[in-house]
Amino acid sequence: MGLNRSKNKKLAKKKADKYFSLYIRMRDADVRGLVKCCTSGKVMHWKEADAGHYISRRFESTRYDPRNCHAQSKQENRFYNGNQLAHQKYIQNRYGHDVAEELYQKSLMMCKRTKEDYEFIAEEYYQKIKELEQ
Repeated sequence: MGLNRSKNKKLAKKKADKYFSLYIRMRDADVRGLVKCCTSGKVMHWKEADAGHYISRRFESTRYDPRNCHAQSKQENRFYNGNQLAHQKYIQNRYGHDVAEELYQKSLMMCKRTKEDYEFIAEEYYQKIKELEQ
C-alpha cells in the first residue's frame, strides 16, 4: 500500500475525499493541465477547480462514483449549488441519457462504510493519480 493507514474513520474519509478530488480534476485536465467547468464552460487550471458532484456528497453510495463528479469552477460548485441542471445535461452528453437517472437511483441505496473501506478508496484513487502522472 502506498499510503499510511489513518488513525480513525473520519481521517480515512478525509483522505479518500482528497485523493478522489485530485483524481477527478486531473482526469478532466488536458495536457496543459486545463479543465473546462462542466456547467459553465469556464477554463481554468485543474488546481483552481473543484471536483463538483452532481448528486451531493452526503449520499455515500454515489460519493466516489467518477461519473457523478467532474471538474467544476468553485463559483458554480459552491455558490450555485453545483448548477445541477447543467451538470445533468453534461452527464447525459458525456455518458448517455440514462446515467443521470442511474446515479439518482444509486444515491437512494443505503451505504455504510468502514475505516477500511475509506482506506481502500483512498489507495485506489492514489494509484489512479500515479497512473495519470506517468
